[in-house]
Amino acid sequence: MQGKSQSRTMRRHHVRVRQASTLTTFLGLIALLMLATAAFAQAPPAGFIEFEAPDAGTATNQGTLALSINSTGVVDGYYYDSNLVAHGFVRSTSGTITEYDAPNAGTSANQGTFAGQINTAGAIAGNSIDGTGVHHGYTRTAAGAIAQFDVAEAGTLKDQGTECCGLNTGGTAAGYYIDSSYARHGFVRSPSGVITTYDVAGAGTGLNQGTEGLSINDSGTVAGVYVDSKGVNHGYTRTSSGTITTFDVAGTGTGSGQGTAPTLINNSGTVVGSYFDSRGFSHGFVRSSSGTITTFNVSGALLTSGVSINNSNIVTGYYSDTKANLHGFARTAAGAFTLFSAPGAGTGPGTGTLAFGINGTPKVVGYFITSKGVYEGYIGSR
Repeated sequence: MQGKSQSRTMRRHHVRVRQASTLTTFLGLIALLMLATAAFAQAPPAGFIEFEAPDAGTATNQGTLALSINSTGVVDGYYYDSNLVAHGFVRSTSGTITEYDAPNAGTSANQGTFAGQINTAGAIAGNSIDGTGVHHGYTRTAAGAIAQFDVAEAGTLKDQGTECCGLNTGGTAAGYYIDSSYARHGFVRSPSGVITTYDVAGAGTGLNQGTEGLSINDSGTVAGVYVDSKGVNHGYTRTSSGTITTFDVAGTGTGSGQGTAPTLINNSGTVVGSYFDSRGFSHGFVRSSSGTITTFNVSGALLTSGVSINNSNIVTGYYSDTKANLHGFARTAAGAFTLFSAPGAGTGPGTGTLAFGINGTPKVVGYFITSKGVYEGYIGSR
């Protein structure tokens, strides 16, 4: 999640963004430190498949980013073309890749169509950036019908607008919008298009502060982050009836950019994410529906980021070794880790393997960064 390229690709329009931008900062620090010896040796996941969107670019900061996989094995994500314009894609279980663009998506560098979460039916929620830099939410059915939407209160200037992230089996989407003051507010959108907005008590109202909805499970419970007036991150869940529960992992930092950052919630209400200590270093956590929080780190890693969780409470994510090289992991509910690296991944600072999605099989999806800074998608079984 890798210097300039990371900040470009890991926008905060979906569940992985906050961890990505934070990791980028710390990878730069670690690269300067170069603390220790060789990188960990890992094998790729069983049945490892690498793939590229047909029109993906092949230069630095270009390529294919796989983000989510549903229960049938269909993968979604987006790719950057040779002009650094983003486009969505869906990869079928047979390997057929369908590319698509949201209505009015921009055609300049760092504009375009960005995918988020894919549900069991093959529908996708995501966001696009138009030619003026404004964000818009969209949903796409498995048949390819795309509906763009905007929250009425969303700002209409560059870097404002509607960010769509999570989508459950019933078609309810969760996300957030950025208002005219660049503050964030959560929303839930029903399958019929009714949008309900909300704010977590204690969320700040200034630039890059506020409430972000990031993931939603089949019962309609949202998990997300709110940022207070001091820039500190806190976790929350919101039920379909509107009840909000806030939480913080013990030992989190209390400075700007530190704190607790959930990313995904499964159908039992278990939340996965990362927390950032007083040094700003990330560690993984899992929070049960009853509120019990378990923290974890990959042994010997400098940074660990929990990203996704399936309904068996198997977690996937990525970590940085002592040379600032990235690797994927899967962690069982009992706490056993499997570590892996893509064969084509770079081995230098800011390159390597990142895991972003996991289904019940379990299959893991994500992307790796080559030594030339190109993104390549992958699927592997754990």
